[in-house]
Amino acid sequence: MTDLGDFSDFAGDDSDDSSDAGRDEQAETAAGNGGSARSESVSEPESATAASSADADRVDAGRDGRDDPDDGGSTDAAGATGATDDADDLQFDQYDADPVGDERGVGAIAVSQGLRVSEDPDRTALRAFVTTGNRERVRLGKYLVVPYPDDELLFCRIVGLEYAQEFQADDATEIHARRAMRRPADEFEERDFKFMAELEPIAVLFSDRGDLKRRMVDRVPKPQATVGEATDATQIKTGLKIPEAGVFLGHLSVGGEKVRTAARPPTIDYRLKDDYADGDPLVFRHTLVAGGTGSGKTHASKNILRQYLAVERSYEMDDGREVQAAVVQFDPQDEYAQMHDDNPDMDAETARRYEREGVAHGGHDDTVALVPKMAGSSYPGANHRAEQLKFTIPFSMARDLPWLVAGSSLNDNQYPALIELLNRFFRDYGDAGTYKQFLKFLDDPALKEELHESGRVHEATFDAVKRRVRGVPSGVFDQDARPITELDHQLVRPGGLTVIPTYHLSTSRAKELFVLAVSSLLIDNKLSNSPASDRIKETPLLLGMDEAHNFLADADTVQARKVISKFTEAAKQGRKERLGLFLVTQDPPDVAEPVFKQINTRLVLNLGDEDAIKSVNIPPELEDKVPYMEKGQLVVYSPDNSEPVELVGLPVCLTRHGE
Repeated sequence: MTDLGDFSDFAGDDSDDSSDAGRDEQAETAAGNGGSARSESVSEPESATAASSADADRVDAGRDGRDDPDDGGSTDAAGATGATDDADDLQFDQYDADPVGDERGVGAIAVSQGLRVSEDPDRTALRAFVTTGNRERVRLGKYLVVPYPDDELLFCRIVGLEYAQEFQADDATEIHARRAMRRPADEFEERDFKFMAELEPIAVLFSDRGDLKRRMVDRVPKPQATVGEATDATQIKTGLKIPEAGVFLGHLSVGGEKVRTAARPPTIDYRLKDDYADGDPLVFRHTLVAGGTGSGKTHASKNILRQYLAVERSYEMDDGREVQAAVVQFDPQDEYAQMHDDNPDMDAETARRYEREGVAHGGHDDTVALVPKMAGSSYPGANHRAEQLKFTIPFSMARDLPWLVAGSSLNDNQYPALIELLNRFFRDYGDAGTYKQFLKFLDDPALKEELHESGRVHEATFDAVKRRVRGVPSGVFDQDARPITELDHQLVRPGGLTVIPTYHLSTSRAKELFVLAVSSLLIDNKLSNSPASDRIKETPLLLGMDEAHNFLADADTVQARKVISKFTEAAKQGRKERLGLFLVTQDPPDVAEPVFKQINTRLVLNLGDEDAIKSVNIPPELEDKVPYMEKGQLVVYSPDNSEPVELVGLPVCLTRHGE
């Protein structure tokens, strides 16, 4: 059997094998010397004899001008095969010269496959040849700059990478494949292939009276213009439209690795616009944090909320006052009250680094756990040191919020009947009327008969409403605690964090009632022209809701429509009323569309479900990243703040987190 170890003797005894080997090596030899056209001058027997791998290596070396003239080089190979003088003509001449200047960048703009920028992204053709020494560190998503002759810069990113043949040759052959299989991976000859990067133009950077600014891409770079990695922090921030100041969200990254610059610190901090220079702060244009279980969304949410509670952060009210924002956070897992405490895992060096970057950190002293009081349920509150204060929902809130006692199955015919009954009850009992009194009120057969005979409420409808009202979880209304309506100053405090834990409540219906009652109290006072609470009205407010899908689901019931309508109005009016929604969810498809479409800033961590990824409505290039992100990685889509970007969050929580 013929030994194919180094492919140096492929002729063998089989004339057919010899012929095939000769044809394959002929193509390879021709390709190694500059093109397939010259291969026609080499006869088939000559090619077969020249199939030695050593000879092929000499030919390759000669092509690069690296062969030693004293060792015979390819001249000996040609002589051994009896090749014609054409074989010598295929070698590159050697020049005794040193290159002038230093190489810059990672490659150069190429025109071989077109060079075009267009208003239509599908018609844009912008590619760069990447030199062999730079290929290993080039990655999808990396930011690059291309200079124009007049010192303007094209800021772009890599959206495609491709190997292409440098010479026309068929490398899908037995001899090529088996040679590659025997060759160590680090012996791959990069110079034998083109390495092309497809570029997406993002902006043109230019100087305006010493300030770097950006505009839309309106010019094409010159052929062979140098393509360099973006390493200047100002250029990167300007190119991506990232504000210099604002709420810190994380560090700019590509493929999970932080973008590095020549500055100190070398990372790029991503900030969310938080002033009135170009409109309203984005906190009042609402935020969504979406991520699956274990993605780090609570960790990230705590870090973001901590920035809004920074002592130096305040907002201008209509009367000219600068007021710190109050944060009210609904907490289904009893995690956010931990923000009162310092993180024991944060060392001094980490704290100093955060201080240098202007990142607020440490426990927030002004944190209060406002605990719902429900009969039969107790709140341990053992995992934090925040102040605890119990509250109850007074039944009087049902006068303005009838859906609190409507239940999830009350239909459009029954809802007006409930309103009629509540109005008659509060007319007789006043605001002091309790839920227990309302139940006794409904047990009056004379009332039922009167309403039926008058045509106001049919007796069947009356009975249906009565059943729904009795379906409200017992022990929710009028418990032994202060009414939430009397705790507006404890609920909303400038610069204060109020956490409302609900994990200790026995039923999901009870949790829903407490969350919706308190949030409605806040929203109604914010939107009202004659609010019951001036404190709520006159304080900038960030309303945070974890597991938002449980409370803001779109459903075809009276209660759901009323809730969604209220939150939609809050989202629309938030900018002028200094009210921001901060929604956290692992099921973004379940958040009602009317609320969802009012959200400007979307922070998306790992989501494994394709439908969930599609529902957050982020650009396709970001969608593709989401399933592969590690814990703490996120993409940010905030059209009014920056270009779509990828971030890495802080690995150490700014406050206490976890056990």
